[in-house]
Amino acid sequence: MNLRNLIFLLLIGMFVWQCRAAETVTLGAGVKVPAAPEQAAISSAETFEFNDYLITPLADFSLEAKVLSREDYFLDRESDLAPTDLALGWQQMSDESVLSQIDISQSGRWYHWRVEDFPIPRKAIETQSANMHMVPADEHVAVMLDMVKPGQLIKLEGQLILAESYDGWRWKSSLSREDTGASACELVYVTALEILSP
Repeated sequence: MNLRNLIFLLLIGMFVWQCRAAETVTLGAGVKVPAAPEQAAISSAETFEFNDYLITPLADFSLEAKVLSREDYFLDRESDLAPTDLALGWQQMSDESVLSQIDISQSGRWYHWRVEDFPIPRKAIETQSANMHMVPADEHVAVMLDMVKPGQLIKLEGQLILAESYDGWRWKSSLSREDTGASACELVYVTALEILSP
């Protein structure tokens, strides 16, 4: 990739980020998503090819969540599979009276949060929110994913996966909402996505 194309992609990325930041949806105080994500083990998963990668489903996965932040990626290898990360919250982390006291950001495939004073316990922030790498299963899901704005409520279904390439590269989803730090993000092969709020 030459320098001109790189600069063009960076400018496009900045423009999209600025537009989406201005489009944050406000739904008001109160818990909007009372339930945690649902996960079920897959006893005999079959590996399949997808975009020149091998995908092994690890668990069936579904959720309703509030979009705390989104970050789109273009230049890293992972963007071949997951062009968008969504930081998602449920239970207390879907309450805007709580979220207004938490500074949330994303970068480098990480989700970051910072507080002056904890509006809820640290453990609740850590276990009722997560950064999730979104792998759209088809064009329809990709279009829906592109429409998602921070602040909205979404519903998705799919699988937590292990992605591997023929050169030895691999990317594995977390299978717990209790973990934090490196390897704590979910890698979600999204088969259905619905926006529940305007």
